[in-house]
Amino acid sequence: MQAESQNGMVKQMRRTGKDILHVAQRAGVSPATVSRVTNGSTSVDKKLASRVWKAIKELGYVPNPSARALVSGRSRTLGLLISEMTNPFFPELIQSFEDVAASHDFEVMVGSTNYNRERAAIFIRRLVQRRVEGVAVMTFRDEEHLLDELAVHHVPMVSIEESTRTPLSAVLEVEYGKGIDEAVQHLGIIGHRRIGFASGPMPHLTNVRRRDAFIRSCRSIGIGEQDSPVFYGEHTFEGGTKAAEHFLSLKRRPDAIMCSNDLMAVGVLRVLAERKIAVPSQISVVGFDDIHLAEFANPPLSTVRMSRKALALSAFNALDYMRQGKLPAPEPIRIPTRFVLRQSTDSPSGSFRAGKRAIRESPLLR
Repeated sequence: MQAESQNGMVKQMRRTGKDILHVAQRAGVSPATVSRVTNGSTSVDKKLASRVWKAIKELGYVPNPSARALVSGRSRTLGLLISEMTNPFFPELIQSFEDVAASHDFEVMVGSTNYNRERAAIFIRRLVQRRVEGVAVMTFRDEEHLLDELAVHHVPMVSIEESTRTPLSAVLEVEYGKGIDEAVQHLGIIGHRRIGFASGPMPHLTNVRRRDAFIRSCRSIGIGEQDSPVFYGEHTFEGGTKAAEHFLSLKRRPDAIMCSNDLMAVGVLRVLAERKIAVPSQISVVGFDDIHLAEFANPPLSTVRMSRKALALSAFNALDYMRQGKLPAPEPIRIPTRFVLRQSTDSPSGSFRAGKRAIRESPLLR
């Protein structure tokens, strides 16, 4: 059966012009040796392997990944599922994941759900058909229906927040509380006593955790329910504009607004600019994610950083560990967050100097 697969691989490669036989002749080795070298086998003598790679380079030969997967059982391909392309957070995450995968000689198949269950299911099915060696489900939403299919086919997987409780699965758990608490503590230190929170849609676990972290932090510095109003909207620019309009319509509007992601925060900044409400002297604004755009907002956005590089590296390492036949630890992999101070926050009076002095004196930031 294996010989038939190898013959099929050779026939398929012949169509590309320079096939495995050409490489074998140039290197003075057997086609089987070329196959073992291109499949990453460590059983080939280093001098022979060097000759094979030299011949490959001279001939411009490119191994067919599908044929290689048939022989080796390994595709050197990983799947990455995200929610959407319009939120800059996800392209930045894709880039980080592809960078770490490429450094280990892996290709990445990327798909987005666009919040469509059927579309996501089709992509997962395609990943299984392509014999990917692992899948990172980075949607920040409940995708358990998708993870079940991967589990049935014994595909290693890593997800954010959600666990399938199967042996070949790992969970990344973002430490929302730390970064959000730092942000709320900062606002409290510089004098804010009424803080609004623009939350993402419920009941998604990631949004529940961000909101709950905000509420706990407010209570810890003596800000009660009446002075920490919560608005529920979408994680979009439009969601942020609606949140701003809601908070501005309240009889006692907040003197600071914290958002569940940076896109919402930029939407808030736009409404405040249109209403000629100065940021941060009249209202402070804080985001979450620290996308590249945050640094170039007007004013530059104070936000909570959730590192895409940390997410990508943790996801890849977990998948690589499992694809070697090892079982992951039962505990979630922690992804840290931290508050990043920029120019969109100040004391309610607008005294930048007073705010800076309070920050310097804060035990939180020592």
